[in-house]
Amino acid sequence: MQVQRISAFTRDPGGGNPAGVVISDQLPDEATMQRVAAEVGYSETAFVAVRPGTTAADVRYFSPEREVEFCGHATIASAVALAEIHGPATFEFHTRAGLVPVSTAVDDGHPLATLTSVSPQVHPVPDDLLARLLPLLGWSEDDLDPDLSPALSYAGAWHFVAGLRELPRLEALEYDFAGVRELMLKHGLTTLQLVHRTGPSRFRARNPFPVGGVVEDPATGAAAAALGAYLRHFGLLELPARLTITQGVEMGRPSTLHVDVPVDGGIRVSGNARRID
Repeated sequence: MQVQRISAFTRDPGGGNPAGVVISDQLPDEATMQRVAAEVGYSETAFVAVRPGTTAADVRYFSPEREVEFCGHATIASAVALAEIHGPATFEFHTRAGLVPVSTAVDDGHPLATLTSVSPQVHPVPDDLLARLLPLLGWSEDDLDPDLSPALSYAGAWHFVAGLRELPRLEALEYDFAGVRELMLKHGLTTLQLVHRTGPSRFRARNPFPVGGVVEDPATGAAAAALGAYLRHFGLLELPARLTITQGVEMGRPSTLHVDVPVDGGIRVSGNARRID
């Protein structure tokens, strides 16, 4: 079983979020996929089985500790790997979250992929979740941006989304790993999308992922799509809109995610990707 290592949302192999990609004729059994993902150790490894004679693929995503229904950065990495084999195309990824089309192209000499999320949803945050989560993050309600109130957002996986008033509070993030993990598992959350708005269409983000056994993701495509859905739901954008999210700075793996938010339908997330030598 050959594992390709590709970093998504970057043109620099020292940036972005590394993903494992395994392309095979058929998907391995779940125990094998979980074992391989744990051995690779990245936040996700994608397992891809292309249906013969088509551009459709069955895709599963595994973190070191558990399967996730959908992963954005591993989708971008997998599509770039497929484009190297089949040429630029639009691939149809059949994931546990639903059908995710992914188009591929070359951008200024660099591979580029764009995914379109499944239909998004946005729900209120349960009062008990917010009351327990904020102290575990070392925050109070006074730290929150009143224009970016907490909510739960879904574009393939559920994320807690919240904005902070001040960028230094986001940059200094430290959290109770075990406590946050337990709370996220209870509420079916995949990551926390914690952001600071630096301009009308620009955001800095950090993304804890303790349920996958990972302290933090340096680039999170699924959470980026969830943020786009959240902003549209609350009328915080002039549509259609394009957002730029910078993530991974504090981890030394700067990443750039572009998010296109249409008037309705799925959210598009784009990024470059390159192989890790």
